[in-house]
Order: sequence, then structure tokens, then C-alpha cells
Amino acid sequence: MRWWRQALEAKASRTGPLIAFSHTGAPVWTPRHYAALARRGYMENAIVYRAVRLVSEAAASVPLLLYEGARELAEHPLLALLARPNPRQAGAELFEAAYGHLLTSGNAYLEAVTGSDGEIREIYALRPDRMKVIAGPDGWAQAYEYSVAGQSLRFQMPEEGLSPILHLTLFHPLNDYYGFAPLEAAQKALDLHNEASAWNKALLENAARPSGALVYQGPEGANLSEDQFARLKGELTENFEGAANAGRPLLLEGGLSWQAMSLSPKDMDFLEAKNAAAREIALAFGVPPMLLGIPGDNTYSNYQEANRALWRQTVLPLIGRMTGALSNWLAPSFGERLRLSYDADQIDALAADRAERWKRLSEASFLSDDEKREALGYGPLEA
Repeated sequence: MRWWRQALEAKASRTGPLIAFSHTGAPVWTPRHYAALARRGYMENAIVYRAVRLVSEAAASVPLLLYEGARELAEHPLLALLARPNPRQAGAELFEAAYGHLLTSGNAYLEAVTGSDGEIREIYALRPDRMKVIAGPDGWAQAYEYSVAGQSLRFQMPEEGLSPILHLTLFHPLNDYYGFAPLEAAQKALDLHNEASAWNKALLENAARPSGALVYQGPEGANLSEDQFARLKGELTENFEGAANAGRPLLLEGGLSWQAMSLSPKDMDFLEAKNAAAREIALAFGVPPMLLGIPGDNTYSNYQEANRALWRQTVLPLIGRMTGALSNWLAPSFGERLRLSYDADQIDALAADRAERWKRLSEASFLSDDEKREALGYGPLEA
């Protein structure tokens, strides 16, 4: 059986060397400007800001559970570590940052700090824009390099044992190393929404009127004198520009007439275009527009239904991705049979679904009490 074991240990993807052929030992930079996306999106757009906060805060608020086989552990060093991952943060703060990075960049990085005895002491969330992947000859990352203010720190990936960096990604169809952010998919809608807000602000600052021109219709061949032109320009600047002068009538004399040079907000269907862009941004993040206060969306009959959809379709899959990655990353250092999960029973938004499930199980006369408890994730009754 020795040949079989050797073959098993030597298994590797045959496509790996092809993937890493042009990147072996070299950094693979993130193919976009994360800082620009974060600034234009999260920091300047209320829809993106609220969508990211809504999802990341909800996901970080769910209590984590730890199982050893089928048995739930109420206390364990791994649970204590995740509850207080480092001296400056509680567990909810760390996970909120990690989820926020994942939503805005498509990537999230967690660093495990070990003591002299090899035990994990602390966990930190690292900024995605400061991290780059060093590709190895097998098509996987052989190291990560974190750069700040001209200085770099290299995290080498070991062949076995705990990796110092956990890299979480959202699926990217055209990149082998980095994830694809929802913010990128919504970039056109984001630009449209931001420009609509900027245009509206500029319009208000310009007396709430669209661009136009004063046309002099005096005798043929006649023009305004220099003094007349300067006086007219000064009056316009002083009396008709700025939000404080909005609505003030423009008094024209001496053959002057006003000619609009752009479409009015009504012609552009301004509000509906902006709301459509907001709905598209919400769609990219998996947040029902109703929860963001966006009008004109009748997909859900009420707020509670929209809230349940947010949890079922967006938040819980995100938590499942995180707990699965953490189990594979940390559990081997504490025990081979450990598995992290989340406590869905503590989610108030799913109380109606939970009550309906309990009712169906309680009416299932063909199941024993222990089978019903097992279906709900509880252990058997003690004899």
C-alpha cells in the first residue's frame, strides 16, 4: 500500500502550474482601485453606506456556536478567542470589519497572532487595499505581503499547520486570487446616483434653475456695451445665484430674453432615475430596497417579509461562509472534531419562521420527542 499513500500525498491540480505560470514568486495586485470605490461608495453614497452597515452589523450580531462532533460546547478557548479576539476589539467589532471589507472589496483578511507556545492569542482584521498575494508555483498563494507607509511585512504560508492569514473572497469569474465586490457590479448605478445628487446640489446652488442663457434681442447688429454687460453679470451673481436666492424672479429689460440650455428635472424624470439607480445598488448588495427607504418597490408586501428575505438570502449565507472558513482555519489548532456554526434561534427577524417550524414538528405524530428535538438542533432528553 506504500505506492498508494505516496500517490495520495502527491496529489495536486494539474492546472495549478498553468494558473501561476506568469505570476510565480511575483505579487498579484488587486485589479481595481479599492480606495476610490470605498470613497465614492461607502463614504459618499448613503445607499451603499446603509446597505453595507445593515448587512455587516446584522451578520456580526449573530452568536456563534461550537460543536465537537454532534455535541454543542458551551465553553471553550476557541469561543473565548472569538468573543475577545484582541485587546482593542470585541468579536462583533472584528466581524463587522471583516464583513464590511468583504462587501466593499470582495476580499477580507484575518491575521492570527500566536504566542511562543504556538497557541493562537489574537486575531485582527487587515485592510484589503494594503494586502497583495504572492503567487506560488502550484497556483495558490505562497505568501501575503502587507504594506503601510512604504514598509512591508511578509506572511509566508506554511506547508502544514496554521496559516497566519485567512483570505476570504467573493466569487470572481476572471481572477484566480481576488474576489469580486458587489460595489463593482453596481458601479454604473453608483456613478449615476452620485452624479444625480451632485447635479441636484449644483441646481439648488444656482437658484434651482437649469442652465440657460440670456439672449439680447436688440436692434440688428447692436450689442451690449461693456458697462451694460458688467452690470448685468454682477446683478446675476449677487441676486440670483445660490440657494438663498432660489425662486427669485428674473426681471429682464432692454431686449433680453431667457433661453434654457438643458433639460428640466421633470424632462429627465430626475427622481425616478435616481431611485432606479438606488434600487440597483440595493440589488447588488442583496438588500430589499424597502429596508433602505427607497420608494417605488413593491416586491415585498410588508417590512417584516422584506427583513426575513434579507436574513435568509443575504445575511445567513454570509455567516455560513465565515463560520465555514473559520472552522477550517482555526479548529485544527484546538481539536480535529471542532466545528463552528451560528445560532439562528437568536435572530428576532426569523421568529415567525421558527414558530411555524416548531408547529409543524409538534404536529408530526410519526416522530418521537427525541427526533423532533434533533430536527430542531437540540440533543435528546436525558433519561
